[in-house]
Amino acid sequence: MKILVDRNRCEGHGLCEDAAPDLFEIDDAGELVLRFDGTVPDGRDRQAADAVRICPVSALKAE
Repeated sequence: MKILVDRNRCEGHGLCEDAAPDLFEIDDAGELVLRFDGTVPDGRDRQAADAVRICPVSALKAE
């Protein structure tokens, strides 16, 4: 699974970080930081899918 981020949509709510803190982080500037290279690590697909689903502005997309 790959995760795409629409940075123009992301508002830094941090719900993705709450759903998958080992995959996503909101930095001190309020910007989303992926803690992986875009391809979700093995065994983390469910967390990534939860983060995509929970984003209130649909800034994340799974492929």
